Amino acid sequence: MRRKVKNRNIVQPDFIYNSAKLEKFINYIMWSGKKETSRKIMYQAFDVIKEKTGNPNPLEIFDLAIKNAGPLTEVRSKRIGGANYQVPREVRAERRLALAMRWIRDAARKGKGKPMHIKLAEELILASKNEGSAIKKREDTHKMAEANKAFAHFAW
Repeated sequence: MRRKVKNRNIVQPDFIYNSAKLEKFINYIMWSGKKETSRKIMYQAFDVIKEKTGNPNPLEIFDLAIKNAGPLTEVRSKRIGGANYQVPREVRAERRLALAMRWIRDAARKGKGKPMHIKLAEELILASKNEGSAIKKREDTHKMAEANKAFAHFAW
C-alpha cells in the first residue's frame, strides 16, 4: 500500500475562474517556467471555446473534457515467477486527473500548423463530446485492461 504523501503541493485557484483544476492544467501546459504564456494560451482557448460552442461558461466544457478523458482502469506490470504480467488496476482519482490533463495537452501539442490556443480549444471540445486523441488514448487503456482481465487475480 502507498504511504501518505507528506508534502503535496497545493495549487492555488486561478484568479479569473477561481478553479484549482484549471490552474493545475495551466501548470501542465507551461514550458520553461513561462506561466504567463501558458495562462494566455489557456484563456485564449477558453475564448475560442465560448465562440465555437456558444456556452458562456467554458469551465463546464473543460471539466467535462477532463472527466471524459480520465481512465478508470489501467494495466501495471507485475513480475511473478520469472514472467511479467500486465495486471489491470483501478486508477486513483489523482492519477486519473493527471493522465487526463497530460493526454489532452499532448494531443493538442501534436497538431501542427495552428496556434496552441486553437489546438487546445479544439481538443477540449472534442474530449467533452467523447471524441479526439485523448479519448482514443483512454479507450486504448481500457481495452488493454479488459484484454488482461484474466490476470486480475495477481493484483496486489
